[in-house]
Amino acid sequence: MTCDEAEILLHALIDGELDAGHARAVEDHIAGCPRCAAQLHAYREMSKAVAGADLRYAAPPELRRRIEASLPQARVVPNRRAVLKGFAMGSAVSAIAATGLVAVILRSDDEARIESEVVSAHLRSLQAGHLTDVLSTDQHTVKPWFNGKLDVAPPVIDLTAQGFTLIGGRLDYVDTRPIGAIVYRRRAHVINLFVAQTASAEPRSARIDSIQGFNIRRWSVRGLNYWAVSDLAADELAEFGDKFEASMQTGTAG
Repeated sequence: MTCDEAEILLHALIDGELDAGHARAVEDHIAGCPRCAAQLHAYREMSKAVAGADLRYAAPPELRRRIEASLPQARVVPNRRAVLKGFAMGSAVSAIAATGLVAVILRSDDEARIESEVVSAHLRSLQAGHLTDVLSTDQHTVKPWFNGKLDVAPPVIDLTAQGFTLIGGRLDYVDTRPIGAIVYRRRAHVINLFVAQTASAEPRSARIDSIQGFNIRRWSVRGLNYWAVSDLAADELAEFGDKFEASMQTGTAG
């Protein structure tokens, strides 16, 4: 293991995210590398300092009252059942419109469910031993690993020079089917990029959603759906997606 490979895994070692094999490899490297050992010590001291500091701040009640007062008054929105019932009681034209509305609602619900599943898969990956099946910073090692495991191997791009370090990949399951996950790091933050085939060939522009404190950047291009999930700030996750798409367009994907 090189110093570069060990350095990007130090936070994962401290946080208990590595399986026994990878943890042993990092620890063996640290035992013979004073520079990495010093870096690990510095990270641990920083973690202790942050954990021991009183960083909690309770906002005053007046702030809550001011925020609530500034919010627009809630308006009554008919629920889905009432909307569909009204359409069903209408004319044939209304019935056709209702069919379209149902399709939109179901499609929206399906997208929300998938986003919830990729967030759950992201959370599972953060448990010890679940982050990667293939641990490597080399895109030409990660991409071939997927061959034979998926119908289409996901594109793998090395974005280290752009500030997003490739650390490996794994096979995950979303919507009861296997899906490829490419794993990156941005400082101490993990980014899971889930990639799956889509039935539609039409590209979809990127959008950012937030679920359970995690940001999701979703887009579709060239018959593939992408979900980038992380606790990174939305602007940094958008930057990651932009750089990934730009690299795809310039043909630098592995």
